[in-house]
Amino acid sequence: MEKHAANWLGRVKRLGLAGRLAAGMSVLPLAGFAQLYTAKNYVALAPGSSPAAVVQAAAGVVPSPRQLRWQQLELTGFIHFGMNTFTNKEWGDGTESPALFNPTALDARQWVRACQEGGIRQVIITAKHHDGFCLWPSKFTKHSVQSSPWKGGKGDVVKEVAEACRAYGLGFGVYLSPWDRNSPYFGDSAKYNNYFVNQLTELLSNYGRVDEVWFDGANGEGPTGKKQVYDFNRWYALIRRLQPTATIAVMGPDVRWVGTESGYGRATEWSVVPTEAQQQAGIAASSQQEPTFAPHNRMEDDLGSRAKIRNAAALTWYPAEIDVSIRPGWFYHPAEDAQVKTPAQLLDIYNSSVGRNGVLLLNIPPDKRGLLAQPDIAHLKAFSRLLDATYATNFLANARVAGLTASQAKALLDARYDTYWTTTGRDTTATLSFALPAPQTFDMLQLQENIAVGQRIESFVLEYKNGATWQLVAAGTTVGYKRILTFGPVRAQYVRLRITSSRLNPTLAAIGLYKQAAGSK
Repeated sequence: MEKHAANWLGRVKRLGLAGRLAAGMSVLPLAGFAQLYTAKNYVALAPGSSPAAVVQAAAGVVPSPRQLRWQQLELTGFIHFGMNTFTNKEWGDGTESPALFNPTALDARQWVRACQEGGIRQVIITAKHHDGFCLWPSKFTKHSVQSSPWKGGKGDVVKEVAEACRAYGLGFGVYLSPWDRNSPYFGDSAKYNNYFVNQLTELLSNYGRVDEVWFDGANGEGPTGKKQVYDFNRWYALIRRLQPTATIAVMGPDVRWVGTESGYGRATEWSVVPTEAQQQAGIAASSQQEPTFAPHNRMEDDLGSRAKIRNAAALTWYPAEIDVSIRPGWFYHPAEDAQVKTPAQLLDIYNSSVGRNGVLLLNIPPDKRGLLAQPDIAHLKAFSRLLDATYATNFLANARVAGLTASQAKALLDARYDTYWTTTGRDTTATLSFALPAPQTFDMLQLQENIAVGQRIESFVLEYKNGATWQLVAAGTTVGYKRILTFGPVRAQYVRLRITSSRLNPTLAAIGLYKQAAGSK
């Protein structure tokens, strides 16, 4: 097997990027790059390509099936639970006794049920955090639940979460910290990478379908004083082989960290970016290196505009995941019970993450009992109700549509993502006018591109008719999977959307005007 893999890798290197794509081969990551490419979510640019050629190429880059599925989840959940829960810390150092881990009422079904009722569609469990304590009985270390008093050492948190996700119809994912402050192998790169692969194999082989594998680049000095070198490419290949539909997130080829833990994404968010954005060294530099590390805002204003992609060697589909905790900390701390984000705050975060072409990863940490605290459950459920109430009525649903290719406009309002409106010929701008049956008061605009055919819209304007004149309501840049703009209340019967710039023909799968529900402010 190793000889075959070496021969195949040699062929890949000889063919070059363009040759690999022409041969229909998946492209292995180049040195220092965190990416496994496919022919559709990657494009190599010829040296000296004209600006028009670069834009055309960018418009044709689309998500892989696993990336599209992930994007359509919109809202995913993180469950931070482990040794830190019992030490009341955010970070452990790996010296903690497994005897400390003893939840008295652990109920993974409660966790997953609360997530489902909160609108979350996939749950990721911290199978192992930086302290190295494993929430499953790994065969490769005793620093795990098997050495704890919980269930007499016979328990398996990962199994219980996986089974609960299946029972409630949610996706299931695992976080496995590359940094292990307990392992004696850490810092001996070859030995630790083998150890890590063994643990990753257990998680990918013993718990059914895994939908997301989440890594960060956290790294510190090992017990020998040496810096560990992670073999990410080997890990990616293992995931692709054992769980081919799983997205690999953040320190991975499918999904990137947006750059902040606030829950708020960029106002201009491109999913098509230069491959340089996937350099492992750059991602690792933004990851945790010490307990005091707090990556609150490492966002550039823009990653994929025409100026950013003009001189790129290659482009790839690399969408943003936007993470935030429902509490100030990622693990449960009793002192934070009164600091749980309100339903209104969570709705604003949704509008500013999912509504900025991202996926929201919301952390909800169980307490020492092994249960989610009541304030968290209540706020999550109230947020879901507020979200549903806000987007219950689209005031454009029965509007009369006029404008360029208006005959396709029914695709905008049919609640189907796979149908979409677009222009003909080479039109990269367009105006769509909507006449509502009666005047309505609204304060939100929602747009969706069909990203299955690419991300194209660069700028747009919403206007309403006031007497004989059109007046500005709001303006935006990128749309992507979903764009939400909020603004002061406007009462109008006639509105229009002007797409003022696009990469090739713009597409829209949906448009809506809404009124924020009571309690959302």
